This record gives sequence, structure tokens and C-alpha cells, in this order.
Amino acid sequence: MTVMRNKARWKDSVMSADVSIKEVDRTSNVLLADVGNSRIKLALVSGVSQGMPLLERRYELDSRAFSCDDFESWLMAVVSPSTTFYIASVCDAAAAQLETAISAISGTRQLLVQLHRVHFSDLPLGVKTEQPDRVGIDRLAAATAASHLVSSNNGCIVIDCGTAASVDMVASDRQFLGGAILPGPALLARSLADGTSLLPEVSSLGNASPPPMPGRSTNNAIAAGIGFGIRGAVCRLVDEARRELGSEADIFLTGGWRGIVRGEFSNAREFPDLVLSGIGIAAMRMSGL
Repeated sequence: MTVMRNKARWKDSVMSADVSIKEVDRTSNVLLADVGNSRIKLALVSGVSQGMPLLERRYELDSRAFSCDDFESWLMAVVSPSTTFYIASVCDAAAAQLETAISAISGTRQLLVQLHRVHFSDLPLGVKTEQPDRVGIDRLAAATAASHLVSSNNGCIVIDCGTAASVDMVASDRQFLGGAILPGPALLARSLADGTSLLPEVSSLGNASPPPMPGRSTNNAIAAGIGFGIRGAVCRLVDEARRELGSEADIFLTGGWRGIVRGEFSNAREFPDLVLSGIGIAAMRMSGL
């Protein structure tokens, strides 16, 4: 498929550009954390290639209740004599829990780990919104990474399929213009169950395509409504964004349930770690990588 070919070509271009790869000093490691409402995504920056961070040792935690023992095992495998953890968060409670765990492990293990919360001003991205400091750092990080990967002169559109879905616009001069936010599949399913007395909560939407119409059970009817509804909403939002940026604007796709909308955009470029890459770009600026 076109999306997967694009992804493979990008990976091949990075791997073939050996002369542009800068290794990271292993005595001073850079770690990244993308703290979302559902998951915490972690990675180690192993180098820089063509202005983008190279990510290794990826690991995920549950934002609501993660195992400190498992996290400690991961941290001990990637820590160095001097380590800086760059944390970008849209969930304060989960970020605080993560920072507490890092501090506790550092104290017990006698590690030198510095913590840095990434803010919008740390990103090489202009933010043309009414309140730049109120824009989700995940949206801005994804937009930053996309702006470094864009191949057109018309800017780009970033579709992030997370707990909430966002469709954001970035101008060709790396200005974040804003966008739209809507509930993701899990939130829609939960709101239907919470707001009615008989409808069940459908929890198996995942990355699968919606069941075909007509849904012949209540569960399938809900899954079809949510799946096709989100597809339609995202497609319409992309059309509106193209009216502003032009039809040649690059489309970037990221987020855990991106598979639901993948087939709607033949020219989309799929990057599962787009947010982490944006956080890595901020870390590169601050650490001098």
C-alpha cells in the first residue's frame, strides 16, 4: 500500500544516509517521554540523521496505572552516568507519577537523572493560535516533526488518532495554524454507554475496519457508527484543511488507531512516533545534539 511504501522509503533514506548520522555521546543519554491520556511512550535518542532524532529502546506504560518495577528495568537498561529525561505531557497526573518514579529510582540507584518538561517555546515552531500555551504539547510536537519531514511547499496536515483525534494544519514556514479536535473511538463508545441505559460499551474497535453496514447486532451497529463516523469526520476536516493549505499539502498520520482512517488517504505518510520525534527535536535544541 502507498502509506507503507512511503514509510519504507523514508526508513531506507535514513539508513542509507550514513554520512549524516551523528552518534550520541553514551556518557550523557537523552530519554524522551510522550505522556498521553491513555499511554506513556518512552524512547532513547541514539543519534541524529537529516535533522531528525533516531529513536531506540521504545517502551510503553499505561498512563493510569503503570508498573514501577517494569519501568525501573527499562530505565536501568538505558540510563548513563548523566541522563536527561525530556517529558511532554497532556496528562498532569500521569506525568507527576512518572517523575516521582524517576526520582525514586534515581535516589535508590544513585543515578544522575535530570528532568525537563517540554513546553511549546522549546519547539522550533511558530504557534499562530489565540493562546499558544494552551495548545496540547502532543499536537505541537507532532506538527514540529511533520514540518521537518514535509516535502511540499504548501505545508502539511497532521492527523493524530489518539484518545482524542486531531487534524492540524502547519504552514510551509513552520507556523502551527491550529486545527480541529474530536473524540476518539474509545471516548465515543464510553459516552454512548454512559449516556444511555441499554447500549453497551464497545471496546474492541482498535485498528480494525468498521463492520459493514448494516450492523446486524447492537455491538456491530455501534462499531459501524463510530468507525464510519470518525472516518467521515476526519475526511471532511482534511478537505477543509486542504482548502486553506492547497490540495498538494502533505498528510501525516500517527496515533494508536490510525488504521481506521489509513485507507482514506492514498498519499498519507505514516509515522507512529511522530510525537516522540517532535519531543526529540526539542531535546536536540536544548541539549545541543
